[in-house]
Amino acid sequence: MTLALVDCNSFYAACEQVFRPDLQDRAVVVLSNNDGCVVARSKAAKTLGIRMGEPWFQTQRRLREQGIGPETVTALSSNYALYADMSNRVMRLLARFTPRQEVYSIDECFLDLTGLPEPAAVIGQRMRAKVLRWTGLPVCVGIGPTKTLAKLANHLAKQDPAWQGVCDLEALEETRVDQQLAQMPVNEVWGVGARLAVRLQALGIQSALDLRRAPPRLIRQQTSVSVERTALELRGIACLDLEESAPDKQQIRCSRSFGAAVTSLEELTEAITAFTSRAAEKLRAQQGLAHAIAVEIRTSPFRVDATPDAASRVVPLAEPSADTRSLVAAACQGLRRLYRPGLRYTQAGVILMGLSRASERQPSLLAEPQADRRSQALMATLDQINYRFGRGTLRLARVRPAPRWARREASRSPRYSTRWDELPIAHC
Repeated sequence: MTLALVDCNSFYAACEQVFRPDLQDRAVVVLSNNDGCVVARSKAAKTLGIRMGEPWFQTQRRLREQGIGPETVTALSSNYALYADMSNRVMRLLARFTPRQEVYSIDECFLDLTGLPEPAAVIGQRMRAKVLRWTGLPVCVGIGPTKTLAKLANHLAKQDPAWQGVCDLEALEETRVDQQLAQMPVNEVWGVGARLAVRLQALGIQSALDLRRAPPRLIRQQTSVSVERTALELRGIACLDLEESAPDKQQIRCSRSFGAAVTSLEELTEAITAFTSRAAEKLRAQQGLAHAIAVEIRTSPFRVDATPDAASRVVPLAEPSADTRSLVAAACQGLRRLYRPGLRYTQAGVILMGLSRASERQPSLLAEPQADRRSQALMATLDQINYRFGRGTLRLARVRPAPRWARREASRSPRYSTRWDELPIAHC
């Protein structure tokens, strides 16, 4: 088997630079919800030492201390509509190269290149050229006989310019592959986090090569089956299949930090209604039903003048449902039991639980088939209209278009590719 992992470079920042030529080769960072922390950095931003996950106010202070002015770095709010659309374009392009594709995340996918007439590295270069030309986004390609080795090859392609963006481990001699693995710390191997790396280092496993050569039985006894599979994958033994269709989610969560603290039950109810509506939309997209919904609210853990408070409650549904109205009613019921007057809430969310396929539903003796059909038809119409004209075109009346608690996005760029009223304009 020959697998390729294609990964977009600095994806969020690169999406912003596509539509802003003035930002090319500049330090660009993308901030998290409410413009709090750095979640993406351009190459130039990385060279300035800006760290992933660092609070933006700390970054600004540190840059000032280093004599770097604010004009050097461009900070933008997250623009998820733009990123999702650009991701879809990239994935559709890459799907043209092979019939088997697994979309692993918003900016990377696995492709099965087995049996294709051209050398894998040549195909990789064609992928890079086409994605760059058609979307403006730079990508790197890692090629190997297993997912783990393809992921490792992609890491090498990004780190060393000599690979010209494509690293094919299958084309290398075994001794050179060992040299590359020996230089990679074990904590950089796909699936090995910092805590697991400490356990492996205690066993004398410092590098990816050490993990590759370690006895699989020992790895399984001292860690887990999943780490044993990783070790086998590093040997070129495929243990992870290509998942061409994403598995159904076992839970669906929608939570947000507020742009401004909320004290009233009315505003909290509005927020919970909006979050539940979004979660219900995702549930219907996977043709599922929920048996229960959990509601959670919390105050800021950083305030020095108030004790942090967090509360949650699970509300079972009388009948499994994907109807926004039923889910919102249950969520609001749970919220009323959690709410405490006088507290300043800064975050809320819902979790749809006990998910099952709608096609596997066991009919209840008390169910009304006609009411179920009306509910399904109404929700289908709601989703179709919102898909065609934009999310939130139709919504429950309780949710206002621009609520006070909505997340801060003071520096969000236009949604260039999904909103007619935000299309870029060229002046000739």
